[in-house]
Amino acid sequence: MARARQVEFDCEEPFARAGARTIEVRAAEVFEHSRGVLDIDDPERVHDMRVATRRLRAAMEVFEPCFPRKRFRKALREVKALADALGARRDPDVEIEFLEQLATEAEPDPDDREAVARLIAGLREEQVRANEALAPLVAEERLAKLRRRLSKLVRKAVA
Repeated sequence: MARARQVEFDCEEPFARAGARTIEVRAAEVFEHSRGVLDIDDPERVHDMRVATRRLRAAMEVFEPCFPRKRFRKALREVKALADALGARRDPDVEIEFLEQLATEAEPDPDDREAVARLIAGLREEQVRANEALAPLVAEERLAKLRRRLSKLVRKAVA
C-alpha cells in the first residue's frame, strides 16, 4: 500500500488554510491512485485508491467549517459515492484472497474444495459487477470534474 503524504502544519497558520492544504494533498493522492484501478488482477490498486478516498473524506469532515456549505456538500457527496463504489469493488477482493488462502493452507475434502470454488466464482462475478458500477466514477472526465470541484472548494476556503 502506498504511504500517505505528511501534511505539515504551522501553529500560526489559519485553520482554513491548513484545511485547504490538507484537502489538496489528500485529493492529489486519490487521483494518483486512479490509474489502473479497474484492473481486477491487481487488487492493490483499488485498495490504495479506496484508502486515499477515505483519508480525503475524513479530512473534509474535519475541515468542513472552512468551506462554503453548498460547495462542500456537493464535493463530499461525490467523494462518498466514489468511496462507496471502491468499497463495493474491494470487498470481493478481500473475500477471494481469504478463500484462496484457506483452500491452499487447509486440505479440504473434494466436496469442500468444490464449494470453495463455487464461492470464489460467485465472488468473481460480484467483482465484475462492482467494477462495472465503479467504471463511470473513475472515468477520466468524471475524475477531472471531481478534481475541478475540489480545486474550487480549496480556493473558496473561508479565511
